[in-house]
Amino acid sequence: FLFFVCYRALIFPLLIREGKPTPFFTFVLALLFCVFNGYLQGRSLTNYAIYPPGWLGDSRFIIGFLGWLIGMAINIHSDHILRNLRKPGETGYKIPRGGMFEYVSGANFFGEILEWFGFALACCTIESLAFALCTLFILGSRARQHHK
Repeated sequence: FLFFVCYRALIFPLLIREGKPTPFFTFVLALLFCVFNGYLQGRSLTNYAIYPPGWLGDSRFIIGFLGWLIGMAINIHSDHILRNLRKPGETGYKIPRGGMFEYVSGANFFGEILEWFGFALACCTIESLAFALCTLFILGSRARQHHK
């Protein structure tokens, strides 16, 4: 969870070239969601989640961790493809090619959805499932808009 947050909050913004400005209200809503969700996930995992001995060897954890890892790799690779769609100064719409974009039009969204459902399976908490479902609904609607 922290690895993704560091990537998305620190590394990703430094890699982005010029783009459309983000409306302040959207920024504030995203910030509030991330702060609330980070607190909820951290509190849930450190204070309330109880795992049996050997949990890290349990198939739910292993499959969930692999789902998270594959989703993260798809997400990062898709971000790379999107960042490099246009040459400096170019404008206009371009269809991304390569990676998971060969299979789905919103590969970056697909990767992040897979990532958080893997996280939910690995953690097996209501809070992590709620986050995965929020991600599905929010990014799923964005993916649908991008596809159209």
